[in-house]
Amino acid sequence: MKKEDCFYLGKIVKKYSYKGELLAKLDTDEPDLYENIDAVFMDLRGNLVPFFVEASQLHKSDLLRLKFEDVDNEADAEALIKSELYLPLDLLPKLEGDKFYYHEVIGFTITDSNFGTVGIIKAINDTTAQALFEIDRNGTEILIPMNDEFIVKVDKPNKTIEVETPEGLIELYLEN
Repeated sequence: MKKEDCFYLGKIVKKYSYKGELLAKLDTDEPDLYENIDAVFMDLRGNLVPFFVEASQLHKSDLLRLKFEDVDNEADAEALIKSELYLPLDLLPKLEGDKFYYHEVIGFTITDSNFGTVGIIKAINDTTAQALFEIDRNGTEILIPMNDEFIVKVDKPNKTIEVETPEGLIELYLEN
């Protein structure tokens, strides 16, 4: 299994018991969807390794308490702390309407109601306070905030997203 075929689920943050149980902080708005998973892939030194789940339950809203097969003591559990957890992309719940996962829209064309075709989404930058579409327009990078007020329409079959940005935003990137 390759990382690009998976989505990031969360990270092991600490031990829970002397029996090898661990707590994972999940990166999701709906942690209950993942309460009964059978297995996860753990990133160990750059390789995704499958771990089978003996038992799991939600712990304090966004933490998942996990008991893995063959992790039976504190030392085994300690070795897994800070490991990232992944699941195959096909386990992501399907989103309806204009909702989308970031990885789904890479390669989509962005059009602006006033400006016209802006370019192709090459990445989503979610390291800032507001997530940004990173768009390539013939070698020029254009950043558009992923703001619900700007997004007019998401057309998944035609791989386009229509936005309506404040006047002059796109032109700021093109004035050279």
